[in-house]
Amino acid sequence: MRRGWAAAVAGVAVVLAGALTWASVGDEPRVKATDQRITVVDGPKNDQHVTLDTTFFPPVHGGRAPAVLLAHGFGGSKDDTRSQAEDLARHGYAVLTWSARGFGQSGGQITLDSPDYDVKDVRQLVDWLARRPEVRLDKPGDPRVGVAGQSYGGAISLLAAAYDSRIDAIAPQITWYDLADALFPDATGAGPANGVFKKAWAGIFFTSGASSTACGRFLPSLCSMYQKVAETGRPTPEAIATLHRDSPASVAGRIHVPTLLVQGQTDSLFPLDQSDRNARAITGAPVRTVWYQGGHDGGDPETSRVNGLVTGWFDHYLKGGPLPDDGGFIVTRTGGIDSSTQRVTISAASAPRYPGLAGATRRSVPLSGEQATIQNPAGGSPSSISSMPGLGLLGAVPSTPATGGLGVDLPGQSATFDSEPLDASLQLTGAEQVRLRVKAVRPSSETPTLFAKVYDVDPEGQASPARRIAAPLRLDGTGQVTLPAMDYRFAAGHRIRLVFSTTDMGFASPARPAAYQVSLESPLSVPVDPALRTPPAPLPWWVWGFPVIAVVAGVVIAATSRRRRPRGGGEADAGTPLEISGLTKRYKNGYLAVDDLSFRVERGQVCGLLGPNGAGKTTTLRMLIGLIHPDDGEIRIFGEPVRPGAPVLSRLGSFVEGPGFLPHLSGRDNLELYWKAAGRGESHMERALEIAGLGDAVRRPVRTYSQGMRQRLAIAQAMLGLPDLLVLDEPTNGLDPPQIAEMREVLVRYAAEGRTVIISSHMLAEVEQTCTDVVVMHKGRLVAAGLVAEIAGNAGSVVIGTPDVDRALSVLASLEGIENAEPYEPGVLVRINGSPPSAVVAALVGGGVAVERVAPHRRLEDAFLALIGEDS
Repeated sequence: MRRGWAAAVAGVAVVLAGALTWASVGDEPRVKATDQRITVVDGPKNDQHVTLDTTFFPPVHGGRAPAVLLAHGFGGSKDDTRSQAEDLARHGYAVLTWSARGFGQSGGQITLDSPDYDVKDVRQLVDWLARRPEVRLDKPGDPRVGVAGQSYGGAISLLAAAYDSRIDAIAPQITWYDLADALFPDATGAGPANGVFKKAWAGIFFTSGASSTACGRFLPSLCSMYQKVAETGRPTPEAIATLHRDSPASVAGRIHVPTLLVQGQTDSLFPLDQSDRNARAITGAPVRTVWYQGGHDGGDPETSRVNGLVTGWFDHYLKGGPLPDDGGFIVTRTGGIDSSTQRVTISAASAPRYPGLAGATRRSVPLSGEQATIQNPAGGSPSSISSMPGLGLLGAVPSTPATGGLGVDLPGQSATFDSEPLDASLQLTGAEQVRLRVKAVRPSSETPTLFAKVYDVDPEGQASPARRIAAPLRLDGTGQVTLPAMDYRFAAGHRIRLVFSTTDMGFASPARPAAYQVSLESPLSVPVDPALRTPPAPLPWWVWGFPVIAVVAGVVIAATSRRRRPRGGGEADAGTPLEISGLTKRYKNGYLAVDDLSFRVERGQVCGLLGPNGAGKTTTLRMLIGLIHPDDGEIRIFGEPVRPGAPVLSRLGSFVEGPGFLPHLSGRDNLELYWKAAGRGESHMERALEIAGLGDAVRRPVRTYSQGMRQRLAIAQAMLGLPDLLVLDEPTNGLDPPQIAEMREVLVRYAAEGRTVIISSHMLAEVEQTCTDVVVMHKGRLVAAGLVAEIAGNAGSVVIGTPDVDRALSVLASLEGIENAEPYEPGVLVRINGSPPSAVVAALVGGGVAVERVAPHRRLEDAFLALIGEDS
């Protein structure tokens, strides 16, 4: 009965295929890559020779094309930019990636983007591009070229544009304006000479290049400079001069090329003020400023959006294409939780012009709070916490009214000032300012050091940080303080809270004990930008797509719904990996995410969980792994009900919520830390790392990983301990085609060893090649379950690729054992009824038909569309 129903649905899809087409992504063009060593001459006297490790990606469609230089971040190598380089090559660019001197396989020493070294390297890489036959030239020796990169690579793109007039456009991301100011910030604007040492980030920054020796691959003068600063916590004039010279600040006013500045809102290393200063330093050329959700402290990397903006920028300024009308200022903002996926939605607001951190307009918000006396403890310990490098989520500690915040602003060390409940929502965009008075009541030889933070306090008194970023300041007397720049919406009825603390774990604090009186001298000045507008979200595809399938499939589903039963059945036992019975989940907003769902998965199966957005797949998986509780029904794993802390959950490995790694640790260290926290038995670490296929990258910090590398590491983490039941949500996201094929083989082998794999995925072709069984959900309910071949209805159908369509149809018309044949790109579709495919091919060849390829005809996609088309 199930076979007949599946065939009927598949038939409906075939009938309608001529009217409607499902848009799919075909095989991407293959990108060629050539590794080579390029020798450069540099140093203050141009008397040093260094070999750089590079990779060149010619444009996939041939001919001369504009070039793009892609630079990597600090501590990384050219391999980190490979995925973006391949995308640009497919998009018609000649791309050159390289490992900066002192990193990867390149020679030389780390010089912090010095004009005498790194900048000269880039100039000679531009010379190399000018000699390539694949690169378009503006004139002899002058290629059409853009430069892009993150962090360390972002700074080099800005500096290179100032020193080399041949560079035509740049796209720096999450980078610095003045490295001295970034590592010694001061919210009073007094400059780095009076700034507070950002010791944690500086330690990571300068020790990343260390090896068996103290200085590692750093230029000895830089290593010596850092060691002196780290000992005292204060910058020397020589250190400030060096860091300034290795910064875009040293060439302010000399950058005259179109610049796309992308800065992270989750970034305590290079906050938004660094991008703001870069924007003001570029003259005589268009500048677009983008604030996105990610940054050095984590957050959503928005990889697709950011890479799309970079490509669009280069398309316009290197190819002459149209520039998307997104305005001069783009801010991405988090919205609500998608009830169907439980993921935070992100939208982009844009304005015609970037207003700077002062905002287009400013609002005055009165603050209340008595003068407070706060203590600086001896040695600066214990310390408050706002953020820590690589531990951006550490501040996610439940707040309590007693602590006035997150529980990381220590009592006696912080002064708090609150606004009244806001009568309307307030969208902060920029940097707030306030006049502050600080007086030392227990004198110290050092100027008082404080750390300013902004909190959002809800009507119940619970405080959460607007952003986990502190603005350090040194102030003795009264002065204007600029608070951390951000984009944040305070809801009506909420209060704005300012906290001034004497300590912060990420910074150096005075070692001697002291006490300060702190009071406010002005209202809070809040910048806003009314010009920022968020476009309405587009309608989901199912609202406007596939109207004909909706009608016909609705009739089919209605006629067969009473006859459908979940595959399997009977009582769950210890041999059944998964049994779900009557599972129901309704959220507080009334949304019914899962509705009376029942199905069973057997040992040795690779089961695909399919359904459109909103079908309830992720909610089902979250209940399966115990993250949320069902309202009704039961889940049993190997006969045991799923409950919090149930021992049977140790037999389950999962990757559902997305990888949550500590970016400053290596891939291996992350896996080891996770397994220790799990407190379970043998980890089978080497097998998991073999599955991940990361090679030597497992020893690198995760912050240097691409999206695909993070995905592979997350899958290896799920496989630690070789669990009997493996649950994966979109496991192939971020993987390239060879990696997807490799992952497919891994999962099939894993199940063949007697284990069970459940995959939730939107990639229907991949599911069809990987899975033995599928479960299809729609609007929280089961609409089909069974073997892939039965659901897809692909048995006995082949696609024969041939340019001789008419001759092939003529030969097939007289052949026995053929149900029917019809034209089907790229040849003919043959439905076989008794004749083996080999006989069909032999008959065609014997009849003079050129056969280029033969493949099974897979129609899981058609069946899927018909199944879910009920309310399209």
